[in-house]
Amino acid sequence: MTMTIRAAVAREPGAPLAIEDLSMEAPRADEIRVRVVAVGVCHTDLVVRDGEIPVPFPVVLGHEGAGIVEEVGSAVTKVAPGDHVVMTFNACGACPTCREHATSYCHESFPRNFGAARPDGSSPLSQEGEQVHGYFFGQSSFATHAICREINVVKVPDDIPLELLGPLACGVQTGAGAVMNAFKVGANKTFAVFGAGSVGLSALMAAKVVCAAKIIAVDTNDERLAVAHELGATHVVNPKTDDPVAAIMAATGYGVDFALDTTGIEEVILAALDSLAPRGTAGILGASARDSVIPLKQGLLRGGGRRIMGIIEGDSDPDIFIPLMIELYRQGRFPFDKLIRFYRFDEINEAIRDSETGRTIKPVLQMA
Repeated sequence: MTMTIRAAVAREPGAPLAIEDLSMEAPRADEIRVRVVAVGVCHTDLVVRDGEIPVPFPVVLGHEGAGIVEEVGSAVTKVAPGDHVVMTFNACGACPTCREHATSYCHESFPRNFGAARPDGSSPLSQEGEQVHGYFFGQSSFATHAICREINVVKVPDDIPLELLGPLACGVQTGAGAVMNAFKVGANKTFAVFGAGSVGLSALMAAKVVCAAKIIAVDTNDERLAVAHELGATHVVNPKTDDPVAAIMAATGYGVDFALDTTGIEEVILAALDSLAPRGTAGILGASARDSVIPLKQGLLRGGGRRIMGIIEGDSDPDIFIPLMIELYRQGRFPFDKLIRFYRFDEINEAIRDSETGRTIKPVLQMA
């Protein structure tokens, strides 16, 4: 049985999203219908809207949804109606990496998340008989309701406001997980993050949680650097006024043990590599063109035992890591709520503009 929902539809690359009435199918046996309470706006939504990553149009984007389960398919056992949940990235659940609980590296990751359709090509969304692509990241949560699956839904405590929790699904998880899961930064290690957006600041907060000795934030926005300092940065660097590599070397004496690029910009990635200490590791997670190339200095890597690592979704097992972040927040050690500014659902285009201009670190849309 179908129902009518409201959704923000992207009908052509680069155009504003339009809030429209759509028809939604009932969940299939392995699916879950969630009433979306709030959803974060992520940079990935924006690059997809602009056609920089190929996704079929018209499409409903959104992949940081938090809400309440309304209906489950007959094969679903993980959650039940009434449960509070966060919807995260999609995966097949059957390939070798999924079987090893490394679902962010699923062999079918791109089609499962960016195909905006079920594996059989169908979508749960339509408008007057015309299909609207609605399985983006297995959720398409720029809507009042979303269809997701057991593998990409995480049950969360009902005593934490759902309005806060959507960003844990992707942006916050990506940054914090890079530090805690991929790098496994330990106490007394040194860490630099290039880019002080929601991902970079989440990484910074995680570095503080694990007691990194020096935490360095690099960004061209002084307001963001002030937030970074408030959240635990021991040093901040603005490349407009100071050379970041020189500043990092001056702060550490030999470079950092871990450097994280969140920008996807070639010159920034190279600066992150140049800032590494011997045996240091650089992580790359910023979105860039799939065919972009980084001109690496072989001597930099070979001579000092340095490494470079690609990171997706913070190397996270969401069923474990999202509850961990919530517990750290509950303890007052991971104040990701300081990154958030709320918008009404019908202000979605304003929220996107504020994200693009840097006015807002992490926009979150509230459905009611």
